[in-house]
Amino acid sequence: MPFTYPYPRPAVTCDSVVFTMRADGLAVLLIRRREDPFKGAWALPGGFVNENEALHRAAARELHEETGLSGVKLRQLGAFGDPGRDPRGHTVTVAWVGFLVAEKKITAKDDADEAAWVPIRSLLLSERAIAKDDEATRAKNGKGRSKRASAPPHRRGPPTSVRLAFDHAKIVNAAYGRLLRHMDNPVRDPSFELLPTRFTLAQLQRTYEVVLGRELSAQAFKKQTLATGLVVPASLERAPKPAAQLYRWNRR
Repeated sequence: MPFTYPYPRPAVTCDSVVFTMRADGLAVLLIRRREDPFKGAWALPGGFVNENEALHRAAARELHEETGLSGVKLRQLGAFGDPGRDPRGHTVTVAWVGFLVAEKKITAKDDADEAAWVPIRSLLLSERAIAKDDEATRAKNGKGRSKRASAPPHRRGPPTSVRLAFDHAKIVNAAYGRLLRHMDNPVRDPSFELLPTRFTLAQLQRTYEVVLGRELSAQAFKKQTLATGLVVPASLERAPKPAAQLYRWNRR
């Protein structure tokens, strides 16, 4: 006879935060939900874990089912399970994070009406605006939390400023923080493949600029990068021009 657990327990889902580099900055993969709750709102690709399904397989499956992406290297970010985060009931999501060196083609499928690479600055700016709105509303109404309506549907195309469904803005911010911490020492933590195996210093600097969201001095960046031993020449043969010299991570 199968064992039965007599107490109520939360459901489990997996959601994935996938970053990529674009010419205009860092972007994150979002889908527009086809079904309630939050029908028409933007969210992270994800869904419920099947019975006897490993968490990493559930994350990869949902990512592929909703966006067409496969083979993405995902690392577990953490669990998010605040009561009330899902109007369907108590649901705990295990979030995953990945980074694609180059933007890949995506196709909305399954529960997604649309899939898009969205600049992360739009989401961060949106959440700052929400925080200000909440603070203003609480000040106006006195004690208690402000009440906000569910995220409204958006027109087709990547949103310019969006309020994500569920607590996905919180998850994206946590994933972005993880990425920033990784930039402090990419050699120690191989969670993200930020660049091809061989790259120029200009490509490396551009990656840092995109992730950090600001320009860096080329001279200072080169001096600091080489002084810390973060990278080493990819071969003993020097390139004819310093700018063309290929480097690799200094992983001993």
